[in-house]
Amino acid sequence: MSVPQPSERILIVDDEDQIRALLARLLGAHGYECLIAESAAAARCVLEETEVSLVLSDVNMPGESGIDFTREVLAQYPDTAVVMVTGMDDRSYADAAIELGAYGYVLKPFKPNELIINVGNALRRRALEMENRTSRERLEQTVLDRTAALRDTIAQLESSDAELRRLREETIRRLSWAAEFRNQETGEHIVRMSLYCALLARLAGLDPGHAEAIRVASPMHDVGKIGIPDRILLKPGRLSDDERRVMEAHTEMGHRILAGSGVELLDLAAVMALTHHEWMDGTGYPSGAAGEEIPIEGRICAIADVFDALTSDRVYRPSFPPDEARSLMLECRGTQFDPDLLDLFLGSFDDVLEIRRAAGTDAAEQTPAVTSKQAAERRATA
Repeated sequence: MSVPQPSERILIVDDEDQIRALLARLLGAHGYECLIAESAAAARCVLEETEVSLVLSDVNMPGESGIDFTREVLAQYPDTAVVMVTGMDDRSYADAAIELGAYGYVLKPFKPNELIINVGNALRRRALEMENRTSRERLEQTVLDRTAALRDTIAQLESSDAELRRLREETIRRLSWAAEFRNQETGEHIVRMSLYCALLARLAGLDPGHAEAIRVASPMHDVGKIGIPDRILLKPGRLSDDERRVMEAHTEMGHRILAGSGVELLDLAAVMALTHHEWMDGTGYPSGAAGEEIPIEGRICAIADVFDALTSDRVYRPSFPPDEARSLMLECRGTQFDPDLLDLFLGSFDDVLEIRRAAGTDAAEQTPAVTSKQAAERRATA
């Protein structure tokens, strides 16, 4: 086994002298630097003064529960892993430890290899989580920096000629691609979705200038996904309730990124980012707005976005053929979607399909249809 780095310092917390000495001897033999504490109070003093990679803590200690101590360590020292050690083979303790976020759970008496494997796995997981968090923070900062630059650029281009307007739109498109990059979306998705929005805006009778602004701004509707962790954004299976709440936060994140600039296009994009998951019956998110409380731009974006999502491959399902996507959307007429706008959109289905052909492939039409059960599970989150 390779010798650990010097930074991999382990704090052993146990009220029994013999156990502390045994653990320190076993771990020290594998190259770890070990510190010891006979109680949670003594361990706190060590943590305040010394950076520790992992805490190896007994569950049952006089005067204080190891579970409570673990909860405190994980909350105050997020870069510190915790592995729990106990002589009680009680499933409830194990469940409580894992629920808190402990990285491992070892029963006494333990075999030396069992201990070393648990510690090694915990430290590897800690390193991966720290690397992922650092990468995500760097990516988020990059997007924030680019967004700030974009705002400055757009402010200077508002009164420019046709060439400068083209450059403005290209800048917006590229920012939108950056937001979709981790989700493995393509440029075609951005183009199709914006063209569907423009078509529906014109069909709804909005003036040409407003329809064009919707076309240009709509690709930024999902910019808030830049703040969603990969483990949720790219999860191939069904999201848990907690994961769904994190995913739904992308609407408010996008609004915070885009709103308040005083630039008309960004303000319009902020409205669409915030409201494109609101439902006509009030069961959408983030605010539960209903009917005409939802801005028309958000209602337009919802229809265009869901149609393109249904007819595109996703990490959790293959694409639907256009006719099947149309049927699925009709099932949500008046509940998820504005009924009048949906009728306009589907009433011009030939134009919709022409946009789809011109802005991307028709691969979905050669993809076997998914089952009705799969459709029901994913229709609302498409």
